[in-house]
Amino acid sequence: MAITYVNDLRLSEMATGDNSGSWGTVTNTNLELIGEALGYGTEAITTNANTHNTLIANGATDPGRSMFLKYTGNLDSNCTVTISAGASATDFTISKVWFIHNATGDSGSSGPYSLIITSGSGADVTIPPNHTKCIYTDGAGAGGAVVDAFAALSVVNLDVDGTANLDAVDIDGAVQLDATLTVGVDDTGYDVKFFGDTASAFMQWDASADDLILGGDAGLIVPEGQLTIASTAMTSSAADLNQLDGEVAKTAGLETIWVPAAAMYPSTTNPCSDLTQVETTALRPDMKVLDFAADADDFAQFSIGFPKSWNEGVIKFQVFWTPSTTNTGDCIWGLQGVSVADGATIDVAFGTAVTVTDAGIGTVEDQQVSAVSGDVTLTNAAVDTQSYFQIFRDANAGGDTFTGVSRLLGIKLFFTTDAANDA
Repeated sequence: MAITYVNDLRLSEMATGDNSGSWGTVTNTNLELIGEALGYGTEAITTNANTHNTLIANGATDPGRSMFLKYTGNLDSNCTVTISAGASATDFTISKVWFIHNATGDSGSSGPYSLIITSGSGADVTIPPNHTKCIYTDGAGAGGAVVDAFAALSVVNLDVDGTANLDAVDIDGAVQLDATLTVGVDDTGYDVKFFGDTASAFMQWDASADDLILGGDAGLIVPEGQLTIASTAMTSSAADLNQLDGEVAKTAGLETIWVPAAAMYPSTTNPCSDLTQVETTALRPDMKVLDFAADADDFAQFSIGFPKSWNEGVIKFQVFWTPSTTNTGDCIWGLQGVSVADGATIDVAFGTAVTVTDAGIGTVEDQQVSAVSGDVTLTNAAVDTQSYFQIFRDANAGGDTFTGVSRLLGIKLFFTTDAANDA
């Protein structure tokens, strides 16, 4: 009877009466291969190969038989390693345990790359570069699978001297850390959440928001004199802060300035009308207006001094006006500005105009408020300057279809501050 190799180590199996005079040799080889199966081996993968076959030779030495198997070579992509038995790359009947180390390098692309260990059409195991995994094959033949033996490892005591890279950890007992705890790396963070004994109470570092969040009934207790904000120590006591309860402290941010038509004046060139007082009904609100004609571009001007807390950025505006007719066409308002510093000439061109369109409401003497404009950039914007503005009706624009006189009541300027006050 011929020698067979149907065992998981592919050792020679002799029938009674076979290999007369050679049993010692074959047996010694088998013993050596058993030792090999308990030892260390290394196997090189062809440079830039994306597939590789590991065949466990029948009755002969082979690194693929080793319990600890290291793969080497340089790759330019992930590589699928197929483990099979004997001389056939499709014999997946071997059932065995391996510790496999991915020691492959990068051939010069974007690596290093992973090894995908397979043995049949079933599941496979991916081993990232410079990682070692304990795997086993189930020997199920064509449908065979490779299994991560430590995917659900349970140990009583684990002592790790080096760095432990763990994808997920579920700890049921107490944990003591004797060194620094770091979560994530610079520019790549992760959420950390602590729960309290009260339902829905928690403290969470929200990595995506870059915020520390206290939720539910969770609170913050700081000993008096131990709170510092941006290197400034808070000297206020809890009693001092309680005096602000129900009050709103002024903060930096978006603010507005109201400029009535009465604070404006017609420009010398192409002026709008002089300031006019229009009575609605006796002893009801009178309107102070500047009239802008429908057949020409009329202009008015005004100036303001922004507070020192202004961030010197762009502004926006909103037009308050009233129609003189029932026409519902579009009226186009424009605004442009320039800031002038101490000692600089006032004889300077205005900045780029920005317009906003508002359709006539269809009723005379009704209040109209335009949408907020886009960003208006003031030329030479700076603090401690006087800012001059020119507002106009762009009647000659093709989109201005309002046929009546538009009466300006005033405008609201929107600007941003970067300080709570002008100190």
